[in-house]
Amino acid sequence: MQLTMVHGVERKSFATMDCSVAQCLEVVGEWWSMLIVRDAFLGVTRFDAFQRHLGIARNILQQRLSKLVDAGILTRVAYSERPPRYDYRLTDKGRDLWPVVNAMRQWGDRHAAPDGPPLRLVHKGCGSTDEAVLVCGSCGEPVGPRDVTAVPGPHRQASDLFLAPESRRRVPDAPGGAAAK
Repeated sequence: MQLTMVHGVERKSFATMDCSVAQCLEVVGEWWSMLIVRDAFLGVTRFDAFQRHLGIARNILQQRLSKLVDAGILTRVAYSERPPRYDYRLTDKGRDLWPVVNAMRQWGDRHAAPDGPPLRLVHKGCGSTDEAVLVCGSCGEPVGPRDVTAVPGPHRQASDLFLAPESRRRVPDAPGGAAAK
């Protein structure tokens, strides 16, 4: 469990926060967890290989793997009965973290790798090593932070959003929210 200070209050969990980013952090926000997920994307599946690649204490690794399995990010698949040994494989839910891991890698390459990227990902389809770009699922145009507007999700009100006061005035309520009543 990670402790966080929010408005002078110690927060032990984001579980009750109505925010998708906070819910993602609740599951994978501890730094070892994201590095385990990164290694899983790179093909690491066995406990000893995670431990060797990460240099993480075995007890901490076991705790993080168990949490990721409990959260449905990884699944344990037995490969030996005596002694019991398991592969840890990404689930569909875990593979959905690919854009997150890739965005973190690209940010690190750009802002925290003075000697250049430690690795490059090559697109099998065209051989390019360019950055992945977030695009709109409807029109295919690239999407950046200035290309979107935050609106309330289903059955939420504009006042439920964590926005600066000047932004709140421009946000309509979603269907089922206060404006629809």
